[in-house]
Amino acid sequence: MVGKRRRRLFGRILPSTELVLTRLIRGERVGGILMLFATALALAWANSPLASSYRTLRETVPIDGSLALPGGRAIHLDLTLAQWAADGLLVIFFLVVGLELKREIMFGELRKPTTAVVPIVAAIGGVVVPAAIYLGVNAVGSGGSTQGWAIPTATDIAFALAILSVFGRRLPGSLRAFLLTLAVVDDLVAILIIAIFYSESIDGVWLVPAGVALWAIARCTSRPKASMALAIPLGLIVWLCVHESGIHATIAGVAIGVVVRAHKRPGERVSPVERWENRWGPVSALVAVPVFAFFAAGVALNGSALASAVEAPTSRGIALGLVIGKPLGIVLATFLVAGLTRASLPRGVSWWDVVGVATVAGIGFTVSLLISELAFGTGTVETDQAKAAVLTASAIAAIAGAAILAWRDRRHGEIGSRRGSPAPVEASHG
Repeated sequence: MVGKRRRRLFGRILPSTELVLTRLIRGERVGGILMLFATALALAWANSPLASSYRTLRETVPIDGSLALPGGRAIHLDLTLAQWAADGLLVIFFLVVGLELKREIMFGELRKPTTAVVPIVAAIGGVVVPAAIYLGVNAVGSGGSTQGWAIPTATDIAFALAILSVFGRRLPGSLRAFLLTLAVVDDLVAILIIAIFYSESIDGVWLVPAGVALWAIARCTSRPKASMALAIPLGLIVWLCVHESGIHATIAGVAIGVVVRAHKRPGERVSPVERWENRWGPVSALVAVPVFAFFAAGVALNGSALASAVEAPTSRGIALGLVIGKPLGIVLATFLVAGLTRASLPRGVSWWDVVGVATVAGIGFTVSLLISELAFGTGTVETDQAKAAVLTASAIAAIAGAAILAWRDRRHGEIGSRRGSPAPVEASHG
């Protein structure tokens, strides 16, 4: 008698999800290349005889002084170019994260509990274990600090998908969707961490107009064939109010993305969420994130700086958290879900595939660099040490993940050839 068929850990993804994933991977590949170029340029400049000019550029204040409002309140826009990149341009990146989160909740892997549980639990494991490793290293190390515990918890979706697109082309679509959804949930956790642990004293008065502007954006996008013409100035109001409230300004981008309408109306080719993703996704990948990387990644990498970074418990905790803690947490959490739900891997998929995807998730570039500045302040020695650790650990995770994925990619190619088809292996059961 044939027993009941076991549920698959990674089920077949919908064709619409596959199309979105393919478009995202294509866009993030180009964005990843630009990010690498911006990072290399920043490192070369910051470690050249012209390093002082790089620091001068970063610390340039284009708007000098505050703008006074009626009633005595002031708008503090006297930010350096580096702060404008982090608090201003990076809002576009978090806007796209909010849009992706909305789409995933409405139509993607987060729509049903049965498909959402795996990436959610895996993402939580990928946050808890790196943070625990960081805290453990800094608890026993002399001169350790608990402030940077959140730095190794983030996954850079652009770099991760770029590595996957090059070295894991034959991997099942369900695994690629797993990485995308895991990264989106990971970003959500990072957003909550920034909002709760790294926001300044909050001025609730500013949150009232921010809420009104968000409501107006939701109303604008709820109309058939909604236009961005009014939503953009409203979005600037949301950003300004959140910035002045003391909550980190990037949270404004997420809030705007989440309130945009996700369903298509009669007569619309695409929904506002899709239209906004198509419009702002390239701006984020090709402009916002590379510019932020240029201003954030320029740290000194000379012998004494590297020696100091290696000796610092904060740097060791970050590096071990990203390279070891991140994949360990993701794999253990996924294995736990498989054991508790008695789910099996799809045919042709091994735990080495999961390890490869989890290792790539240890690339913690964009959000980790941002949290480094929030945790230790801009331009401090501790921040430079943390950034050096993030860059080094992300490079190690990228190389290790690429090696595992390339090995598994060849394996899937051999399996496909034996079956008479070079197409990627896909889960055969829902």
